[in-house]
Amino acid sequence: MLKKRIIPCLDIKDGRTVKGTNFVNIVDAGDPVELAKRYSDEGADELVFLDITATIENRATLTKLVLQISQEINIPFTVGGGINSVEDVQQILKAGADKVSINSAAVKNPELIRQLANQFGSQCIVLAIDTKWDREENKYKVYTGGGRYETTLEAVSWALQGEQLGAGEILLTSMDHDGTGDGFAIDLLQAMISKLSIPIIASGGAGKEVHFQELFDTTDASAGLAAGIFHRNEIEIQQLKSFLKSQNIAIR
Repeated sequence: MLKKRIIPCLDIKDGRTVKGTNFVNIVDAGDPVELAKRYSDEGADELVFLDITATIENRATLTKLVLQISQEINIPFTVGGGINSVEDVQQILKAGADKVSINSAAVKNPELIRQLANQFGSQCIVLAIDTKWDREENKYKVYTGGGRYETTLEAVSWALQGEQLGAGEILLTSMDHDGTGDGFAIDLLQAMISKLSIPIIASGGAGKEVHFQELFDTTDASAGLAAGIFHRNEIEIQQLKSFLKSQNIAIR
């Protein structure tokens, strides 16, 4: 059995780590370099860095900040936000990232997934999917632009297409659960995991240790990602891992 991963996430705006609820009400959460080093030292399995305004501001990812962080950590490092081309990925990897996360650019041009997977290998390409439940259409709609723009895509079918195009991993964020602390979107995760064979990182809703236990006990999610609870020191990573091990969950 593959051991589960615990992944803190740094959402970056104007060079600072921020956190919101349901993708709005953004507040400052600290210095990203300091947080990254802390999480690496505390035993995080990986780190995700998302430049959440790069696409909206039509600019490249903050590669200087990526470089600063990569020099402080010794764990796998995924970077996303504003990545639109092979050249963008080359710059990010050169700055020290191990994987890249693509979202809006992939929705706009799905063939970009295939192009990047062919160039860098599927293991390097994470397809990030931000989704929200649409009551009228009775489906999970995909959103782009940091949750600002609704698309016609349905989350599970888009994830399946991403896998077929060469994505090596899915980072699935439930916008309905994001920042609520009420637990992960278990039903959505189960629906997606049942259709895909690549790893899925669950994001959105973690508030307590038991939410990670529920995630790993009831789904085959590869990893649990969280931000606010780690930034605010509500849960310490090593403490979380010890708890999960005590619940007989295979953890790294």
